[in-house]
Amino acid sequence: MLDLILTQTLNGLASASSLFLVASGLSIIFGVTRIVNFAHGSLYMLGAFLAVTLVEAFGAASPLGFWSGVLLAALLVGLAGIAMEILILRRIYQAPELFQLLATFGVVLMVQDIALALWGPEDRLGPRAPGFKSFVLIFGNRFPSYELFLIAVGPLVLALLWFLFRKTRWGTLVRAATQDREMVGALGVNQRWLFTSVFGFGAALAGLGGALQLPREAVTLHMDLSTIAEVFVVVVVGGLGSVAGAYLAAVLIGVLHAFGILIFPKITLVLVFLVMALVLVVKPYGLLGTKPTEAASTPASAPPPLRPAGRGALSAWLALAALLLAAPLLVSDAWLLTLTELLIFALFAASLHLMMGPGGLTSFGHAAYFGLGAYGAALAVKWLGAPMEPALLLAPFLAGIAGVVFGWFCVRLSGVYLAMLTLAFAQIAWATAFQWVELTGGDNGILGVWPSSWAVPKWAFYDLCLAICGACVLLLRRLVFAPLGYALRAGRDSPLRAEAIGIDVMRVQWVAFAIAAFAAGIAGALFAFSKGSVFPTYLAIPRSVDALLMVLLGGVQTVSGPVVGAFAYMGLAEQLMKATPYWRFLLGLTIVLLVILFPRGLVGSFIAWRERRGLAGAA
Repeated sequence: MLDLILTQTLNGLASASSLFLVASGLSIIFGVTRIVNFAHGSLYMLGAFLAVTLVEAFGAASPLGFWSGVLLAALLVGLAGIAMEILILRRIYQAPELFQLLATFGVVLMVQDIALALWGPEDRLGPRAPGFKSFVLIFGNRFPSYELFLIAVGPLVLALLWFLFRKTRWGTLVRAATQDREMVGALGVNQRWLFTSVFGFGAALAGLGGALQLPREAVTLHMDLSTIAEVFVVVVVGGLGSVAGAYLAAVLIGVLHAFGILIFPKITLVLVFLVMALVLVVKPYGLLGTKPTEAASTPASAPPPLRPAGRGALSAWLALAALLLAAPLLVSDAWLLTLTELLIFALFAASLHLMMGPGGLTSFGHAAYFGLGAYGAALAVKWLGAPMEPALLLAPFLAGIAGVVFGWFCVRLSGVYLAMLTLAFAQIAWATAFQWVELTGGDNGILGVWPSSWAVPKWAFYDLCLAICGACVLLLRRLVFAPLGYALRAGRDSPLRAEAIGIDVMRVQWVAFAIAAFAAGIAGALFAFSKGSVFPTYLAIPRSVDALLMVLLGGVQTVSGPVVGAFAYMGLAEQLMKATPYWRFLLGLTIVLLVILFPRGLVGSFIAWRERRGLAGAA
């Protein structure tokens, strides 16, 4: 028994070191630049692919060839990070932080297709590390020597980072920028090059983490997104910007995961997110994190006020409604299917916007309610034998109940911590759907979720979706300008003042959370009937990212932005998928260009342009 405990502990520590290498870079980047870098997993993947190529070129059998390839891969990834910061992120530092996140996701899509073009779709197996091909005996059990090497790497890197940040001028500037980057700039420090060096250093750590994985696992095109989720968990559990906290969290998660495989094998898919949820509920700012300092709200820094649609905007929306009503007479059935999905995703995006726009509540897990709505409809059809009509009525309540429960915990946090807690709850819901095979069918899903006979024709189901989605979007829009919406905006812009005048900010946000979940459940139920089936992927992280992208691309501080963003993003993605196998690169490039050119989203930038034009005309 003792030998098993020791072996699993060592396995956990080896995994912890690998996680820490990547998480430390992300933590350093966020601490200084305040960018939630979705592309950090792509840098990790790039380091692994570059290491495979370089090690094979230099000679995998030679220690000099292997380790030179690993270190050179990390250096090249660091240079790639510098290029990313100079060419993309430096241009949008003045944009809202969420738009910077949107740009990094565009980079994720681009790097995926670049890796596909350079290395192909096949998994690549790396060589074993020279000098670490054997094993050692621990209580009679064989344990790989390379795993012991990785266990030593983690504390060594932590010590080197401590020395760098405590004993060098650059490290002192980095620590100062983490505390107050505006003051660092006021003292004459070149923030531009400080940010560039920090981003390059963090990227190199991610590349090193990927390169060191060669002897442990295959290099795949999917390792970026699978890694970034765990790395985000480590950074948030440890405390944003805390390198020591990242190491402590990596050890905690690595060891728990190693024992969880043996003791609770069915929860290993979601164990790290359970740990994060528990930590954030008990310690809202992570194990070693501190409460972020909030800048004083000023008229210049506050989001622009939301205004009801003017005469021109109202005329445009009426024209769009007329076109959508006439669509069954104008387009083919294939286009009707596309328009049906776009309407559903417009409602999905509008539901998230109620939280993000007026409420300022960022969610990385909104797909949970979309997927629960879809499963609610499917379960009503499969287990209750209900037709489409009552299933559509029942399904959103499952999502709404989840929104009430999850929201009660989430509204007690803010910023990235709130967003990551929503992600944790979404992953718990996804794991439940994936593993509760007897009820949900597991990864086989639930099939045969078809509309009633009168709604089987494409035009009939399209009209149904147009009526339901249109009505729900209008109701959500009405809520934005109702007392609830004004209370949400007051709590977003100045929580202390809102509380002082009698607004229960947390309760108002909780109500908005539940309403948004209910609306997303309606969209999910309609999507289930449009596809005829439901799968766990409806609750997965990529679906939540889709919702974020739609809201941000349209403009988070505009009322019509989510609808425009849904049509722009999902429509563009579908057309690119049909046009080229490298559609991700084109879509990512488009997202990056749109963020640079329209830093307030499509609708937000149009409104700003129109206001500037009006002022110029008045002048």
